[in-house]
Amino acid sequence: MKLSTFLATTAALAIGASAAYAEGADIFVIGGKPDDPFWSIVKRGAEDAALVVEAQGGSVTWLGPQNYDNLGVDAAELIRQAIDQGADGVVGPNWVPEAMDPAFQAVVDAGIPLVIYNAGGLEAADRLGALNYVGAVDYLAGVAGGEWLGNNGGTVGLCVNSLPGAANIEDYCNGFAEGMENTGHTATTLPLPATAQGNVTAVAQAVRAHLLQNPDINAVFATANLDAVGIVQGIQQAGRAGQVQICGINFDEAILTNIKNGQQACAIDQQGYQQGFYAVSILNGHINYGLSIPTREILTGPGVVDASNIDATMLGAGKGTR
Repeated sequence: MKLSTFLATTAALAIGASAAYAEGADIFVIGGKPDDPFWSIVKRGAEDAALVVEAQGGSVTWLGPQNYDNLGVDAAELIRQAIDQGADGVVGPNWVPEAMDPAFQAVVDAGIPLVIYNAGGLEAADRLGALNYVGAVDYLAGVAGGEWLGNNGGTVGLCVNSLPGAANIEDYCNGFAEGMENTGHTATTLPLPATAQGNVTAVAQAVRAHLLQNPDINAVFATANLDAVGIVQGIQQAGRAGQVQICGINFDEAILTNIKNGQQACAIDQQGYQQGFYAVSILNGHINYGLSIPTREILTGPGVVDASNIDATMLGAGKGTR
């Protein structure tokens, strides 16, 4: 090959690479509301992955509802907004399948690559034609919480469900009941209005009233960060501090502090940072380079955070990744 031909070929390849980077991938991520402590961690993971996406000429746009009052319908609308805004790829949780599946199907029908994360599992990814599922299996997370409490003194359990109808929350509670049963114990569910989700005072009042009416309950499972804080307060208000153990899904600084000082027994970790980071990274690689991950179910949990590993977990939380 002549030197002139080699240089021309090299230049063409460089121009092609630059053009690919200039085009990039415009990825839209559906997540939780702005002030949700867990979802701020997921968003941090997506934003860190976005550094690579942006360096390659693309973008990552986060879309979340303002509240959870009408979760499925609002989330479906956000998915359709992503399509209308020209998404090259979509990441989303399958919170309420009956409301959200048609919107996800519209993504796939439009030829837009999809990754399901956080809620829905591989079953949802298969049903909807998504590339991968990234996250924990909600039912197994509930089982882990029930077994931990059942193996550590809990005999009568209660799952506090502040988002009835949301498939992932229902799975948490059903899994929790199985976990308690696996250790020879029982559990029931306390459904609350959706407006109670994230409302510490409302959760505390409901838990206080329920514990006073059911004094045999000695193990409570929370399905959201702020719910766990409200449950701690409700137990104290019922005069049951030190008598009722708490485990819950996810955690933040307040929950980790409660585990450290013994007010909460454990938290089930699904590593939200990894969910946001991996989901965006998988889509970016697929869109830009045709890459695929053969392991379609990429599990980020469940893991248990308790007194045995609280210090290491708090170090990660201090950096905004746990």
